[in-house]
Amino acid sequence: QNQLLKKIKDDEFKIEPLERKNEILGFLEKQKLRDIAISRSKVEWGIKLPFDQSHTAYVWLDAFLNYLTGTGWKGESKILPRFWPPDTQLMAKDILRVHATIWPGLLLALNISLPKRLFVHGFFTVNGQKMSKSLGNVIDPVYLAEKYGADVLRFFLLREIPFGQDGDFSEKRLKERYNSDLASGLGNLVARVLTMAKKLKTTTQNLKLKKEIDNTWKKYKKALEEFKFNEALISIWELISFCDRYIEKERPWEENKSASWRKEEVIGNLLFTISNIAEMLKPFLPETSEKIFKQLKTKEAKPLFPRI
Repeated sequence: QNQLLKKIKDDEFKIEPLERKNEILGFLEKQKLRDIAISRSKVEWGIKLPFDQSHTAYVWLDAFLNYLTGTGWKGESKILPRFWPPDTQLMAKDILRVHATIWPGLLLALNISLPKRLFVHGFFTVNGQKMSKSLGNVIDPVYLAEKYGADVLRFFLLREIPFGQDGDFSEKRLKERYNSDLASGLGNLVARVLTMAKKLKTTTQNLKLKKEIDNTWKKYKKALEEFKFNEALISIWELISFCDRYIEKERPWEENKSASWRKEEVIGNLLFTISNIAEMLKPFLPETSEKIFKQLKTKEAKPLFPRI
């Protein structure tokens, strides 16, 4: 117990978010861990113990070993799979306690490295209420993905709810995010720039927007490393807003024969920035990212997100 407590305190076995780490530390500091039985009376679906066929393995024992065998472990603690230990193991908060005690205890007993990080995600409520079959408010992700698209659903959940926290799902909020961020924000920028780009024979670019792009990449990567997906998305949309302001400032639609090079440069800068935006969107909106890259090649502006 002291060994486990020290590993959690020192972040050798890192538990995130911080409130979950503190929850487990509080439990371990107040409770004395006791030995547990690794077997149960024989059940049909259980794994029989090789030394006692009348008993089966305790469900958490064989479930935990699946994490190892799933990566190719053959049962020899000295020969570990290539991908062990995992950088991050995702976990729901209702089963955190067993994953922060029995699971690492089992690994320590086998002299196997612990996962580097245990990241605990939260739960959803729906329109402020706990999901319940009796209330008929259970979220059907397949229905929502078919109705709005998997990209949209993924974007909404990761943008609206900080990863690791509890959050509230509302289809009304999803529609609002769709129209404001996706249709009016991203979709409008891509269509607007490509429409202007199609009228030009050539485009050029300079380093005018490079600093803004580089700063966005730094914020984006840092947020991803910390599992702050909502902040990664916020950084992308800040760059989208910057592009909108850049367009209004430079007004590339205005006809000016003596400065046609300037229009080509402004549009070129915007096309380059949009390509970076599409690259950042890959983990969140993979289908949309692919559509943007295709449109950048053809200069054909097609609606990415029809208004709903």
